[in-house]
Amino acid sequence: MASPISGGYSGSGSGSGSEGDPQQHIMDQRKRKRMQSNRESARRSRMRKQQHLDSLISQTDELKKENSQISTSIGITTELYLNIESENAILRAQMAELSNRLHSLNDIINYINSVSSTTTGNHHFLHAHEAQETLFNDCGFMDPFNSLAANQPIMDMLMY
Repeated sequence: MASPISGGYSGSGSGSGSEGDPQQHIMDQRKRKRMQSNRESARRSRMRKQQHLDSLISQTDELKKENSQISTSIGITTELYLNIESENAILRAQMAELSNRLHSLNDIINYINSVSSTTTGNHHFLHAHEAQETLFNDCGFMDPFNSLAANQPIMDMLMY
């Protein structure tokens, strides 16, 4: 008797051997189809990953560019801020100096007015008024180069 194993592999006309070949062929075709489908799926997956990676790289480049612009803008703004702070400090110092001068001038004027109101006669008032004119220049500031101011103490000038 012939062995089924030898008949199945020999491809002879036995019934079980001829039925096994088409099934094997169908199984092989399904296996090849599945393998091809898996390859395509893996290829699509790799493409999606590559596209995602490219997108992330592009996004990173854009964010770096935006970050650089923001950093530059912050640097410029900080520099402008420091310049304005410096100008404000100078203006505050000038304001304090001018306020002190104004206060001193107001004190002098008040003193002159009080002296002129307590003195009797027009003669003393004219001397006080003349002293006031010679103390100050055209801008209303004390003139340090005035000969009267250079030669006499301020209280002596105000007594006339």
